[in-house]
Amino acid sequence: MRNYQAVIIGGGSAGLSAAVTLKKKGIEDIVVLEKDREPGGILEQCIHNGFGLQTFKEQLSGPAYAERYIKMAEELGVKIILNTMVTKMTADRKITYVNPEEGEVTVSADAVILAVGCYERARGGINILGTRPAGIYTAGQAQRYLNIDGWLVGRKVFILGSGDIGLIMARRMTLEGAKVYGVAEIMPYSNGLPRNIKQCLEDFNIPLFLSHTVTKVFGNGRLEKIELMEVDEKRNPIPGTEQYFDVDTLLLSVGLIPENHLAEEAGIVMDPVTRGPVVDDSYMTSAEGIFACGNGLHVHDLVDFVSLQASRAAEGAAAYLKGETTTGKTYAVKPGENVSYMVPACVHPEHADKNVEFFFRVRKPMEEAELVIESGGNVIRTMKKRKLMPSEMERAVLTAKEIAALKEPVVIHMKELKS
Repeated sequence: MRNYQAVIIGGGSAGLSAAVTLKKKGIEDIVVLEKDREPGGILEQCIHNGFGLQTFKEQLSGPAYAERYIKMAEELGVKIILNTMVTKMTADRKITYVNPEEGEVTVSADAVILAVGCYERARGGINILGTRPAGIYTAGQAQRYLNIDGWLVGRKVFILGSGDIGLIMARRMTLEGAKVYGVAEIMPYSNGLPRNIKQCLEDFNIPLFLSHTVTKVFGNGRLEKIELMEVDEKRNPIPGTEQYFDVDTLLLSVGLIPENHLAEEAGIVMDPVTRGPVVDDSYMTSAEGIFACGNGLHVHDLVDFVSLQASRAAEGAAAYLKGETTTGKTYAVKPGENVSYMVPACVHPEHADKNVEFFFRVRKPMEEAELVIESGGNVIRTMKKRKLMPSEMERAVLTAKEIAALKEPVVIHMKELKS
């Protein structure tokens, strides 16, 4: 059985960033396993700009951002096997994959980095009554058909869900000559970035129906009409609020789910909120030598953060391979008031030699709040924050000195300030 120092599962932005970092850290015997026909992942179909402001200090399209990392990987001699589906991974780092050239192959690795990405929730995952006509797609499917294959999926469009892909597709379909009748969002606030609300909806006069959802579809063969209803605070449709739109296409942007069947089958501990693996400050999961990053760890709003966290996971993997991994007692870092989750979920205070940055999301929109980091009832730090949205990832830092001094778990709150 062939053994690699490191196997990276996934060749999107996370996998490429992890591979580049491993090479720069002196880990030479690595392979990237990518299921698609080319590396780059979802970025290859995201032809709009806005990528790379933090990583490269300039605005790039998705393909241009991916190309930067593909070129770096090529220059460093990263081995990438394409058209390859990983079918199994064990906790002791044995990986089985299949592709047309090799058939079924099992390899082992001293370290594994999961950079598996996420998938879209489809109609079957939400409650929409009616027939099963053609014309209902996830927003990502429609984006690929249009941007990669050159197929316009419809002319009269409605979009359910205000996630960023849905917002971007509202603009994209409009620019291609389709009529977008509106975007409905079941929550009382948008789940997309504020800049996308402005640039994709407001700039094109596309209505946003907050606290609304599509409850029924009609069509014989092809979608002909949808029913839209307002929802109450429990997200239940309100009788008497029905509206009808004559459309031939419904795009669903109703949530992204980390693709983690490999981790689950390997018995790795999962976070019930993010639906990704629980990781420590080196991005190692509960299975020794298996690390996680990218949208398979938790869903990001910016690709720059994906690349950043993947690089940190690769640094953790490199340290593990060199026998430099911090061991010993850990303290949990827990989400507190108005915080939904925390990544990473624990730190090693023994021999703490670097700052650790934590990523999280708030539970609700807040105009003004105070970030409070505490441990054992003692406040470590506070910071005022403004304009907080669940759609935008937040960050907080514990210094190496603060981590080394820990005697209790850490709790991070976002306490709302009333005006």
